[in-house]
Amino acid sequence: MLHVVHHGDYVAPAPTRGSFAFDKYRLVMDAVKQLSDRYTVYAPHAMEREWLEAVHDPEYVDQVLSAVVPHEKERRIGFPVSQEIARRVRFTSGGTWLAAKLALDHGYAANSAGGSHHALADTGAGYCVFNDLAVSANRLIAEGDAGRILILDLDVHQGDGTASLLAGRSDIMTVSVHAERNFPVRKAQSTLDIGLEDGTDDVRYLAKLVKHLPALLDDFRPDLVLYQAGVDPHVNDRLGRLALTDEGLAARERFVIAQARGRKVPVASALGGGYGQDHQTVAMRHARSMLTMAAENDRR
Repeated sequence: MLHVVHHGDYVAPAPTRGSFAFDKYRLVMDAVKQLSDRYTVYAPHAMEREWLEAVHDPEYVDQVLSAVVPHEKERRIGFPVSQEIARRVRFTSGGTWLAAKLALDHGYAANSAGGSHHALADTGAGYCVFNDLAVSANRLIAEGDAGRILILDLDVHQGDGTASLLAGRSDIMTVSVHAERNFPVRKAQSTLDIGLEDGTDDVRYLAKLVKHLPALLDDFRPDLVLYQAGVDPHVNDRLGRLALTDEGLAARERFVIAQARGRKVPVASALGGGYGQDHQTVAMRHARSMLTMAAENDRR
C-alpha cells in the first residue's frame, strides 16, 4: 500500500518566467492512479511560519509569503514567486513533514512533491524556495518524533542547501550521492558527499550504495530516513549526467527500503528532481519510484 501525501495546491499556475514544469505534480498522481489501485492519499496542512523561520531567515520567509522576493533571488530560484507559489511551497513543506509522520506509523510514506534541497537560509535556488527536508527534519526532532535523522539525497544534483542549513548538527546526518560535474558548481559540505563520474551506470551506482548505505545506517542508527528520491539520475533525464535505466532506479529504491526496513528504520521520500520534454514520461518515473518503494516496504 502506497501512503502518499498530495494537495491540489502542489500544482501552481505556470509562472511568467522560467521553465519549471509545475504540472508534473498533477501528472505524478495521475500516473500513480494509472499504475495501481493500492494507494491512500493524505492532504497536508501548510507548514506553519514558525517552523519555516526556525530554518530560514525570517526576512526571507516574509519576502516569500508576501510574494515580494527580490528579482535577484527570483533569478536564483528560476521563476518569480507569486502568491500561488508562496502557498504551494508552504503545502509542499507540510507534505514532507506529514509523509515523515506517516512513515513512522507505516514504515514508508511519500510526498508527491518536495525535495527542495537547494534552498538556503536567506534565498532559494535551483527551482527550490523553502527547504522542506531541513524544515521537516528540524521540526521532527524539536517535537520529539525522532532523535536522529538521516537525510539521504540521491538526486543527481548535490543537496547543497540541505548540507548548509544543517551543518554542524550531530542529530541530523546529510548524505548526498550526485553527479560531481553537475549543478551546483560550488558544492557545500554534507556529512558525506559521494560525487559520481558522468555516465555512471546501474552497476557502478548501486555498488556505491552497497558500499556506503548499510554502514551509515549501522553507525548513525537513525530513527528515520528522509529520502530525496530524485529520478534525474536516469539516462534520459534532461538535466542529469548519469546513466541509470528504469531497472536501475527500481533496484535503487528496493535497496534503500530493504536496508532501512531491515533495521526497522522508517523511510519518508520526497519527490526530488526529474526533467524532460515529455512530462508524462517523467511523471511515470516518479510514480514507479514511489510504488516500488511501497511494494518493498510491504514485503518486510
